[in-house]
Amino acid sequence: MSDNQEVEQGDIGPGAGQEAEYQVLARKYRPEDFTDLIGQDAMVRTLTNAFESGRIAHAFILTGVRGVGKTTTARVIARALNCVGPDGDGDPTIEPCGQCEFCHAIAEDRLIDVLEIDAASSTRVDDIRELIEGVRYKPVSARYKVYIIDEVHMLSRNAFNALLKTLEEPPAHVKFIFATTEIRKIPVTVLSRCQRFDLKRVEVEALVNFFTDIAGKEGAEFSDAAISLIARAADGSVRDGLSLLDQAVTTGAGGGELGEDAVREMLGLADRERSFSLLERILKGDVAEALNILSEDYANGADPILLVQDLLEVVHWITRVKVTPDVADGPTIAEADKVWGKDLTGRLSMASLTRAWQMLLKGLREAQLAPSPIKAVEMIVIRLAYLTDLPTPADAVKSITDSGMETSGDGGYNPSVGAPVPTGASPSTHAWAVEQAMPSAELAPVQSTDPVALVKPDLQSFKDVITLTNKLNERILKANLVSNVHLVGFEPATPTSPGNILYRPGKNAPGDLAQQLSRFLNDNTGQRWVVAVSLNEQGVETVHEREEGARLQKRRKISEHPFMQSVLETFPGAEIEEIREIGGFDETGVPEKPEQTNGEFEE
Repeated sequence: MSDNQEVEQGDIGPGAGQEAEYQVLARKYRPEDFTDLIGQDAMVRTLTNAFESGRIAHAFILTGVRGVGKTTTARVIARALNCVGPDGDGDPTIEPCGQCEFCHAIAEDRLIDVLEIDAASSTRVDDIRELIEGVRYKPVSARYKVYIIDEVHMLSRNAFNALLKTLEEPPAHVKFIFATTEIRKIPVTVLSRCQRFDLKRVEVEALVNFFTDIAGKEGAEFSDAAISLIARAADGSVRDGLSLLDQAVTTGAGGGELGEDAVREMLGLADRERSFSLLERILKGDVAEALNILSEDYANGADPILLVQDLLEVVHWITRVKVTPDVADGPTIAEADKVWGKDLTGRLSMASLTRAWQMLLKGLREAQLAPSPIKAVEMIVIRLAYLTDLPTPADAVKSITDSGMETSGDGGYNPSVGAPVPTGASPSTHAWAVEQAMPSAELAPVQSTDPVALVKPDLQSFKDVITLTNKLNERILKANLVSNVHLVGFEPATPTSPGNILYRPGKNAPGDLAQQLSRFLNDNTGQRWVVAVSLNEQGVETVHEREEGARLQKRRKISEHPFMQSVLETFPGAEIEEIREIGGFDETGVPEKPEQTNGEFEE
């Protein structure tokens, strides 16, 4: 081949002879009119009536989760507004012809009068000012100038404020269409100027029919269970489902029908039947076999977090079947779900299912935070397996009541004796039953062995209050009462009147000392006490000051004694460091015989 021939062949154009670039299913099967839009019947009905009656709003806001068709709907509305029909004389219609110049240009995103703006990258007020400047000019060729602002919630507050006036009274040739996933972030001043449409999650059945149709067009074969699994994994999002379907088509490109197992492996999900089997083993208390199933799934690459989520889905499904049995006969329900759901529903109580749900939900959060998720999931399985052996609180109370609970001599419940263990229950079950049953109003209160609780103290003086704080080991409160309370008045409590304590706080007293003391006395004496602060009366010395004064006076008295003076004279520079009263002195200054002190010494 000559150089000239190569040049002539190159004149054919770039990309000649090459295969066309592959287009993903989410773009290839994007709806071009409202008849292709699935799951949004309420919005389509409202827009249809608006176009037929000529009551077309100047601004729309579309909201919903990802992948339900917000941007696609905005483009379809833009086509409907500007379609002129095959003959070029048509009016705005809910059914764009798809043949006119404007329909083609909008579909190919090249019509200059339809501007699609990404608010995530154009958040500034200057960007909105440029938009407002363009609003004044009429469309170049189309009927309406349409502004589609995607993710509009990303605009700044100033940008929203700049848009308000134009949004409220735009020129007749301008239409605004906003799309957002975060409707709560949109200022109410903007919402009030728009006609709002909430796009719903698409139901599983509608997705199954849609994906089956597309799989047929692509020449791919899927089992009903596989399509249903993809539809459920899409979680109501058409785009997410199409992305998964695209991946599944590639997975099954080798030929033959793609089954549920292959799709489940592609999605990284555990086998549905193994999830049912695992739950059955757990609720039967077969811990060893449940851990074996868990270990095998983990070894095969299953994510521990997803395993817990699968168990939650299974528990939710069984609970739904138990409440509404007809749901198991739905056309999109997998055979495994039907068989296992009906089987386990008859064997599991609602109490067991709700407890399993609560335990798994709490365990899921623990597993997500744990350094080793698989170990956390194993502990969840073990706890749940042992929990299923335990009775409900109502059953525990009934079991204890029916078994004739032993009581102490005065009729109170004796926790050291307990009740007989129910048939088939383990010792741990019995302990749980007693603990849960204790709050029941039918049982007598527990008799305490604490002497302070058995005999309510009778406080006749402030000294008795300090003694009680020491007895109940309230060290901080005692220290404050001793060092920071100048007592002004004290009245003991009587059966007919509360006790009263009036004091002046010291400089180091906490601000809530009165509340602390009042709460302490009310809780531990069985009587009502009123503790008040006096700011006018001085009160007596604190206990610490009196004790310190007594020690100084005693030191001075002893140092003046003839016997002690002779000692100090004999040992110059000596000082009295400590005073211990082990006896008195007689009139001559000779120490008396020590008195019996029971081994106690007072400094």
